[in-house]
Amino acid sequence: MPSTGNGGMASDTKTPATAGIGEDKPKAFDAQGAIGKQFTEKGAVGGTAATVGGPLAKDGMIGKQFTTEGSIGGSVQNAMGGTKGPGSN
Repeated sequence: MPSTGNGGMASDTKTPATAGIGEDKPKAFDAQGAIGKQFTEKGAVGGTAATVGGPLAKDGMIGKQFTTEGSIGGSVQNAMGGTKGPGSN
């Protein structure tokens, strides 16, 4: 009897409930993580600093220290950034 399906399993279908399962996710303090992204130019903290501008802007005396290349942001990114593997909480 010939097969009419593609041979896949129902669990292979991505849904909103299963999206992201088995994928690497950024750690909380990573530049893309829940906390770290708040310090980027588009985040709540970084966005406010960008609006204020001057020394708090991303290229200002203080603001540049919080970028992933800056002394504070770079240290946090190196120590607590990166991704957590599949199945990690």
